[in-house]
Amino acid sequence: MLDKKILEKAFSTMATAKAMTNLYEDNFKIVSKYVHATSRGHEAIQIAMAMQLLPQDYVFPYYRDDAMLLGIGMQPYDLMLQLMAKKDDPFSGGRTYYCHPSLKDVDKPKIPHQSSATGMQAIPATGAAMGFWYKENIGIQDVNQEKPLVVCSLGDASVTEGEVAEALQMAALKQLPIVYLVQDNGWDISANAAETRAQNAFEYAKGFHGIEAISIDGANFTESYLAVQKVVKTIREERRPFLIHAKVPLLNHHTSGVRMEWYRDDLEEAQSRDPFPVLVKQMLEAGFTNEEIQNIETSAFAEVQADFDKAQLAEDPKPEDLFTHDFAPTPITEEVGERNPEREDKVVMVDCALFAVEELMNKHPECLLYGQDVGGRLGGVFREAATLAQKFGDERVFNTPIQEAFIVGSTVGMSAVGLKPIVEVQFADYIWPALNQLFTEVSRSCYLTNGKWPVSMILRVPIGAYGSGGPYHSSSVESVLTNIRGIKIAYPSNGADLKGLLKAAYYDPNPVVILEHKGLYWSKVKGTDAARVNEPSEDYILPFGKANIVQEIWEQETNETITVITYGMGVHWALNASAGMKNQVEIIDLRTLYPLDEEAIFKSVKKAKKCLVVTEEPTNNSFARSLAGLIQEKCFKYLDAPVMVIGSENMPAIPLNSTLEFTMIPNADKVRLKMEELLEY
Repeated sequence: MLDKKILEKAFSTMATAKAMTNLYEDNFKIVSKYVHATSRGHEAIQIAMAMQLLPQDYVFPYYRDDAMLLGIGMQPYDLMLQLMAKKDDPFSGGRTYYCHPSLKDVDKPKIPHQSSATGMQAIPATGAAMGFWYKENIGIQDVNQEKPLVVCSLGDASVTEGEVAEALQMAALKQLPIVYLVQDNGWDISANAAETRAQNAFEYAKGFHGIEAISIDGANFTESYLAVQKVVKTIREERRPFLIHAKVPLLNHHTSGVRMEWYRDDLEEAQSRDPFPVLVKQMLEAGFTNEEIQNIETSAFAEVQADFDKAQLAEDPKPEDLFTHDFAPTPITEEVGERNPEREDKVVMVDCALFAVEELMNKHPECLLYGQDVGGRLGGVFREAATLAQKFGDERVFNTPIQEAFIVGSTVGMSAVGLKPIVEVQFADYIWPALNQLFTEVSRSCYLTNGKWPVSMILRVPIGAYGSGGPYHSSSVESVLTNIRGIKIAYPSNGADLKGLLKAAYYDPNPVVILEHKGLYWSKVKGTDAARVNEPSEDYILPFGKANIVQEIWEQETNETITVITYGMGVHWALNASAGMKNQVEIIDLRTLYPLDEEAIFKSVKKAKKCLVVTEEPTNNSFARSLAGLIQEKCFKYLDAPVMVIGSENMPAIPLNSTLEFTMIPNADKVRLKMEELLEY
């Protein structure tokens, strides 16, 4: 039997959670303005877990975990501020749904950003556990007497998600200090387990060797508490993963917008497993009187009612509150260091990046690199990580499975525990499985946590066509990425810019994607010698949002002039195409696609009076076409011709055959013809 103080605290929390559910139902017209879900039926296991967590632990709840939040010390008023999307909502400032917490209080477990996408939290949570694993392996000391762990809370329906499998795979492979708490109420929304799952989470976990799984009655508080106690103790001491499959009833609606009476056929059976009377019985067996129990319940209801009344009067966000915390402030605002020191030999672009990463890793133990094939045997398929594993060890530079979603999404957890991950997707063509994490978790974390949890990471992406790579190794994807708000995007054209932007990205607290053109890596493509540079100094840093005038002209009264706005390989096409007309063609290298140096663009266009945007992407619905529209809008009265765009042909993929590839993508000759057309307009 549990100590009476444990039972009393648990019952008080459970009574509070139940009172909140009842109050929300009684005031449905008020609280249903914004969709919400409650923990009713799930409270016992949630409270059992919450009561055993420490401030150094990290928790990734899901949208039905309000009893867990009460269990770690949040007040009903805190949750109600989010329920009603109030300005002082402590999690998101009124930006996201009820029970989507984010917390960085010193006296409570830490909670990074939580999205609505079920199962998505498994990868960031596992990333946090991998961060603890990394710190312990390389000797970054933890000041806490008891080692931290990670809790990832999931509904059983979400375990069918492929990204959950990626998370479990890595937890098993690396033996990470994490517990996956799976609350199984037998339902998705209207689809039940028999329709959608071949096995429950306990059975599923058996396929991941190295994860110990248990199955318990999650509606029985005492059983839940003792099971969690054993698991938590083991993880703190042995540093290995567990899965707790907790069977629970769902006693309230899926959400306020999807009512249980519309589709449920098991309500009577579910009600028979209510955890509340089970805990009352355990209280009586422990020596509490009915009067004492009733007093606790009455007190909880009074507190909930008072907090609800208070929350209704709280202030709503103001319109200007919309425009805060899209990014955390970066300390990198000026170009510093020596860009072009005297060197015996020029360095190829791929080596500039390699040296930048090596310098960062030498200086910062929290910097690490992982992805597919970047480890010691190969050092990256482009040799962009060559020698790094040998120099820094297999814990700092390591291979991952073929798991693009995990590679990207794990950086959320890694960043949250104080690390700076540099990760790679092997080819831009294979970034698509990672977009779910990049869009839903990485890019929105700072904004939806009201600035508490920016994701500090660098994602390197080899991009572009190079030497008959074919339809799956040649794609350009920047238009998709520039449509994701909340990330910064670099696309350098030479080694100096790549090194300087990599350094800036490291010191930027926000997520950064660096697009690195494969055809520029080694300057093997004819006409790309300008990508080779005298390697900049170690302290060279180039801020984002600063375009470069790589070929400058003066404003002319008689000759027709144009400005070319481009980036990446387009810079080299433009330089070669304008070789015979340098006094008529200004070339602006954007260097970063977000933030965009609009000032430099508009200044150049107003001077030249004509503008050509050069891209490697197909032009329809592209970033380049959008940029052309922006220029047309802002510079219309200065223009002597429509803004033109040249890019690849608008076909579904780049063919393997070299003749077809040549026909598909731009080159210097095609760009020169477009320049001439525009000059003669």
